[in-house]
Amino acid sequence: MKRPLYDYSGLSLRRLNEPRFSHLKLILGWVFYFGMYFITENLIPAEACHPIHCALDDLIPFNEYFAVFYVGWYFYVFGVLLYYLLHDADCFRGLSKYILTTQVVAMICYIVYPSRQDLRPETFVNENVFTQLMAFIYSFDTSTGVCPSLHVAYSLGVVSTAWKDRLLPKGWKLGLSLFALCVCAAVCFVKQHSALDVFWALPVCLLAELVAYGRSWWLPRLRRKEE
Repeated sequence: MKRPLYDYSGLSLRRLNEPRFSHLKLILGWVFYFGMYFITENLIPAEACHPIHCALDDLIPFNEYFAVFYVGWYFYVFGVLLYYLLHDADCFRGLSKYILTTQVVAMICYIVYPSRQDLRPETFVNENVFTQLMAFIYSFDTSTGVCPSLHVAYSLGVVSTAWKDRLLPKGWKLGLSLFALCVCAAVCFVKQHSALDVFWALPVCLLAELVAYGRSWWLPRLRRKEE
């Protein structure tokens, strides 16, 4: 990783309104998200949720090897956010606004139209490290609050920001895009989401594009000064 361009050594709460540090206030959005996550995961019973299912779900077999992409997604999103936090406040700001928009919309959906999926296998045909990993995830991540998929939304947000950054090498852009595509497939193959959850994430992402980047959201833009 390149040497960080931003020095946060002088950061304090009193200085958060300064242009140099103001983008850090977007991190507070995660406090909102985790609070709402607790509410939707623990206070809305599965019996009150609407099952999400389509014919395509029955054609997609459970494949535990996609756990690599499902779990890798956490490092994927965190890594990109950290990179831009250290190297580009504009890209960090854009990606954070994108993610926060998808969070707000998703939480509204989970509360107004509670959803669940009943696709998880009752037993695993193969016993290996990947099925053990999925069993662990199933143990704490309920099957409720699934439509739209935030795994998909965040991944597309990363791709959107990466392709707007003209200084990011094309190889990285392609790699991030390919990983995002694998994540979109993984949520279905590990039976954490219905294919409908992937589909309904798309209009949420379109809204996030407009909020984060305005009416010129489709234009690639120079997010950083040449070093």
